[in-house]
Amino acid sequence: MPRRLATLFASGALALLATLAIASPAAAVTPAEKLSVLSSWTQTSASSYNAWNSARVNRAPWAEYNFNWSTDYCSSSPDNPLGFTFNLGCYRHDFGYRNYKALGQFPANKSRLDSAFYEDLKRVCTTYNAVVRPACYSLAWTYYQAVSVFGSVAAVQQADIDRAARMKAKAEAAAAARA
Repeated sequence: MPRRLATLFASGALALLATLAIASPAAAVTPAEKLSVLSSWTQTSASSYNAWNSARVNRAPWAEYNFNWSTDYCSSSPDNPLGFTFNLGCYRHDFGYRNYKALGQFPANKSRLDSAFYEDLKRVCTTYNAVVRPACYSLAWTYYQAVSVFGSVAAVQQADIDRAARMKAKAEAAAAARA
């Protein structure tokens, strides 16, 4: 009888350990793992942007990384100046700034984040008609300069947007006159 009791006790202890192992959360994401994913999502390439955007719309698999997904888009500058859709480029830029700052790695990555932002905006510009594309590129450059020099697109001035609006209107008028 003692042998059977010992067997029952041992099997009960093994079942308890198995239950605890299953119920225990997975090992936490290390800072190095978080930096690796963050780096892969904040490069200048379209594939990096696409990977970040895919994670943005399906965050559940990345929940354990505790990324900061908050954004104010393009701060106090227009998110879609003159109808050019810069909002997601601003969102990814915020994502990079906020998460690198939280990890204490911002200064070493700021220049690349700003360059990735500029590439994102230029990719947006390529989706527009060639007639208005120069105005879009002008605004992309202005937004890039604002973050590069001042760290925020809030530094974009209304005069910058007005200049691009005049450029866009002039290009559209010239195209209409040729038609």
